[in-house]
Formats: sequence, structure tokens, C-alpha cells
Amino acid sequence: MEYTNLGRTGLSVSRLCLGTMNFGPQTDEPDSFAIMDRALEHGINFFDTANVYGWKLGEGVTEQIVGRWFAQGGGRRDKVVLATKVYGKMGEWPNDQGLSARHIIRACEDSLRRLQTDTIDLYQMHHVSRTTPWEEIWQAMETLVAQGKVLYVGSSNFAGWHIAQAQAAAGKRNFLGLVSEQSIYNLLTRHVELEVIPAAQHYGLGIIPWSPLHGGLLSGIIRKMADGSAARGASGRSADALAEHRTTIEAYEKLCADLGQDPADVALAWLLSRPGVTAPIVGPRTMDQLDRNLGALDVHLDDPTLTRLDELFPPVGNGGPGPEAWAW
Repeated sequence: MEYTNLGRTGLSVSRLCLGTMNFGPQTDEPDSFAIMDRALEHGINFFDTANVYGWKLGEGVTEQIVGRWFAQGGGRRDKVVLATKVYGKMGEWPNDQGLSARHIIRACEDSLRRLQTDTIDLYQMHHVSRTTPWEEIWQAMETLVAQGKVLYVGSSNFAGWHIAQAQAAAGKRNFLGLVSEQSIYNLLTRHVELEVIPAAQHYGLGIIPWSPLHGGLLSGIIRKMADGSAARGASGRSADALAEHRTTIEAYEKLCADLGQDPADVALAWLLSRPGVTAPIVGPRTMDQLDRNLGALDVHLDDPTLTRLDELFPPVGNGGPGPEAWAW
């Protein structure tokens, strides 16, 4: 396993992050435990979850599963850099969601209880709040850091200007502020290259891409559908996206076949080659999926391949950061 620093911090994290969103809804508890154990065997020390995962209002199903796994002991908690999130709706009352100081503090306490731990290593805001002032948000986060309940603070789904606002407000308080941004980022979804990634690099935030395989479309979906091994892609939004991009996906799978590489490995390797990226999130439903994701670490994409990927999946505008991407 390869490791890198999370943004400008001294914290070492694996180049792949284990996403846990499937634990509970798609993967039962024994299999979830086995996947997390296997992740440690592979050297993956970076785990990502959220209080809303499990999708049962207020229950924090996935956090509970992770917490019971920690409770088995064996150094599990000490080995893991644990990331979870706050913002989503956790109850029926108005203050059971968002980024008010009240909700941040209460949600953190609830996550700590479910996760059966004393400290959250990376506490991420799952979405920006347009109604809560940064002074209130940072005061709450400072309290949690001072109490030792949170070590680092991150964001998710922020725009570049949100990152700038957050860091300006944190700087006035002599507070470290954000150390990471978790964004949707993959070959098919590249808009973060315009302003989010440049802002993150400027302020020293590590980028943690979610949905690196675009819901499975970049994992060899056409081949899998042909041989009957596709777990998804035949219905719903994935089917709509496949219909829209089928010609491109067919060309992509041919390129991967010519390279002798698995399409999922190429998609992950591409992200690992991108400026500012710390660790793509892989969200396996099965042990086999986790094992296969590790192959991306051994894939090197040469310049002609990177150029061909840009041809198949063009960046926004002229590519690179804005405004040069859309202006002269």
C-alpha cells in the first residue's frame, strides 16, 4: 500500500479510502466486518462513513456497524483514520440537520456513541450550509477539537468559493480550518477541475473523490452486462447514464482491453494521477470487489493513454482551472 499526507497535514492515509455506504443496505454485518478486516490486511487505513448512511432516519446504521467492528478490539480503531460526516437529516425536528452549532455538537456526540470511539479523526461537513455563519460553525468545531473529540475538519460537496470563505473565516480565528474536500470526481464528471481543485490546492486541502467509477459505468459495465455479471447498470439512473454515454463507454472499454487492464483499475489510476488527489473512495459491496480495486495501485498510465482518456472524456472547456478553461 502507498501512503500520502492528507492535504497540508502530517496525517498519513492510504492512497485508497474504504467507503462504507453499502454496509447495511447492500452488505450485511458479517460481510462488512470481513471487508474491513481485509482492508486492513491490504494496508488501507483510511475509512469513510457518514451519520446518514444506512438511510434509516436517525439510526446511523452504517456507523453502528463500524462501531461494532471497532469493538472487537485487536487494534482495529488504532489502525484506522476514521472519517465521518455531519449535515444530513437525523430526526423530524428543525434542528436535527444542518450546520448549526447545536446540531454539530449533538451530531458529533451521537456519531461517537455509534462508532464506539472517543475521537473522530476527520469530521466532514457533508454539504455547505447557506444559512449558518462561519463564525458559528468554526466555534462549534473548535470546541470539539479542544475537547479531543475531533482532530481534523473537512468538507464535502463544496464549491471553490465555499472553501475560500471557510478558510478566510478560520484564518481570522487562528484555526486550522479545512484539511480536505470530498467531491464527486471521475472521468465522466470533471467540473471540480475548474475551481474546486485549484482552491483546495491553494489552501492545502486534500481531494477525496467519491463515485470514482461513476456508479459502475467505468468498471466494465458493458462487458459485465454481456456476460451477466453486472450487479447494476440495467435500470434506473445508471441505465439512463449508460444510454447517454454508451459510445464513449464502449471506446473506453476497448482502450482498457488494448492496455490489458481492468476498466475500474484504469479509472482509479487516472484519479490517482490527478493533481491534488489524496485518495479515491472505493465502496465495495463484496470482498472480491475490494481485492480487485487494489490493482489500480499497480497501473501506470503513460502520456499517450492520458491523452486518449482526455479525448474520450474531455475536460470542461479547454481543461484546467478557470477562467482559462473558458476564456482566453
